[in-house]
Amino acid sequence: MATNFDFLKNTDKNLYDIISDAEKLYRDEYFEQCMGQTRRFAENVCKNVLGNKRTTEDTFDQMLATLKDNSQGSEQEKEFIDDLYFLKKCGNKSIHSSSVKKDGINAMECLQRAFEAAINYCVFYKKGNKEILNLHYDIELLATGKKSKTLAQKYAQAKEKSQKNTSSKSKNSSTKKQTKTKLKQQTSMKSCPKPSKISPYWVIVGIFSIISFCLVVFLLITK
Repeated sequence: MATNFDFLKNTDKNLYDIISDAEKLYRDEYFEQCMGQTRRFAENVCKNVLGNKRTTEDTFDQMLATLKDNSQGSEQEKEFIDDLYFLKKCGNKSIHSSSVKKDGINAMECLQRAFEAAINYCVFYKKGNKEILNLHYDIELLATGKKSKTLAQKYAQAKEKSQKNTSSKSKNSSTKKQTKTKLKQQTSMKSCPKPSKISPYWVIVGIFSIISFCLVVFLLITK
């Protein structure tokens, strides 16, 4: 199942396993356990970053203090340490809580803070690919365990759907026009009067009338 922390898998498998479990706990609505797991993740990240600089520090608080003392004061380091402090605080609160709370909002923020800390850890401490900095926490992926489509893919899908709808409307419009044209032609044909047939009797009468008229004219002329 995909997670938001897949980029961490090749950098530190142990950290990846810890934080991917946190996402599973969140998905199953074990929010307090999720926060506890993000605290565990933060503590292990802190240990890894300190490395040889860690001497007598046993507690998470002591390690964070040492990490802060060795900081160069960059904005990235400040954000990184703030994220670790936040995860420690929320994790402690969830572990020592006297009652079970369905605190999904704080659990979500813990995962997002852990995500930012993981990115900083990979890029600035493990010299990973800087393209990781462009990643964003995907809530849909957290909820479903499936990667959602990128903005470009969504745009392409919407465009294709729009083109299909336009084509369909065009075809329907063309069909309607053809139907209307046929109806008009049929109506026109119906409205045209059919030529009436002349009875043979009247044809004969007409011929004899013409002959009689001609004879009368001839007689008048010869007189």
